[in-house]
Amino acid sequence: MNPNLERLQPYPFEKLRALFAQVRPDPGLAAISLSIGEPKHATPEFIKRTLTENLAGLSAYPATAGLPALRAAIAAWLARRYRLPAVDPETQVLPVNGSREALFAIAQTLVDARDPQATVVCPNPFYQIYEGAALLAGATPHYVNQLRANGFALELDRVPDAVWRHTQLFYACSPGNPTGRVMPLEEWRRVFELSDRWGFVVVSDECYSELYFDEDRPPLGALEAAERLGRSGFPRLVVLSSLSKRSNAPGMRSGFAAGNAEILRKFLLYRTYHGSAMSLPVQAASEAAWRDEQHVAENRALYRRKFDAALPLVTAPLETARPDGGFYLWIRTPIPDAEFAQTLYRDYNVAVLPGSYLAREARGENPGRNHVRVALVAPFEECIEGIERIGRFAARLSGAR
Repeated sequence: MNPNLERLQPYPFEKLRALFAQVRPDPGLAAISLSIGEPKHATPEFIKRTLTENLAGLSAYPATAGLPALRAAIAAWLARRYRLPAVDPETQVLPVNGSREALFAIAQTLVDARDPQATVVCPNPFYQIYEGAALLAGATPHYVNQLRANGFALELDRVPDAVWRHTQLFYACSPGNPTGRVMPLEEWRRVFELSDRWGFVVVSDECYSELYFDEDRPPLGALEAAERLGRSGFPRLVVLSSLSKRSNAPGMRSGFAAGNAEILRKFLLYRTYHGSAMSLPVQAASEAAWRDEQHVAENRALYRRKFDAALPLVTAPLETARPDGGFYLWIRTPIPDAEFAQTLYRDYNVAVLPGSYLAREARGENPGRNHVRVALVAPFEECIEGIERIGRFAARLSGAR
């Protein structure tokens, strides 16, 4: 048995189930789940239609590198979205079975566990796949805190040189999960400087990149930042994205890796043995999705309406703000986050995720402590009813103080 399996921590939703198992929610209130970041908007009809029109492809083995037409569609989207010069679909793009699968697999490709101090650096709080991927690759995670007090900026200068010296992989997430923060150009400059100095690869998780609020100001991406900083060929950089949030198609398990050609060549080699080729019907539907922007803008409008209605309902003693991107509210609570979530579930039948479950203790603090993550993924009326119940709970907490 792989001994590194013993190093894995329970997944946040396992902890949440255990927390909720201790109480019984009010049966007089309909259950509302705002805890899991699973898109609930309808998958566009043209994507479903394209999928079914290509079911004959189930009779053939797909190539791991993907169809040329899909790689070309992704390359064209990248060039349009991030104002890049031509992206080479042959060497700089690789289809993947969703960003989660690729986030895990790329660590297995990049980490050299012959270094007993091999390190993977990631933000804190974070998507737990980063930690699990590092541990199962034989590396040790190092957590970079993102605190509300400093605008959730990465505390890169608090990472000792002794850690950077053994760092082989740096996970970034922008817009962030759960904070919704978009990394600015100067922060990317600093990450790239550190990568140049110490030689580690940067993997940017950008699965929330197409959920934002100002149609004239889409979030900066890592490839765009690299291009603006004159980093031709995207040295030591790979970006991962997905159709799950952008196109409301999480069940298709479709995304891409893009960036440095040499890293992607090695990643393709790993994936060929890993057996992770995307089915041909999914490739056809994915190509159609990447070539269309209207459905993405319509999706953003649905989330914008939810945030516009929800934000005024989050009142003191709670604290939050509109994120730069994504579909989460990251709410500060006046009582411990697990107690908040459990009591809210018991008395108001609303499920949210304790922030401490999304982070680790680092440098004397857990940056998720006294926060909850609220996913505005349910239908509009259900989301707003859930936020109104949270508001009633907040009012009760105010009265008790």
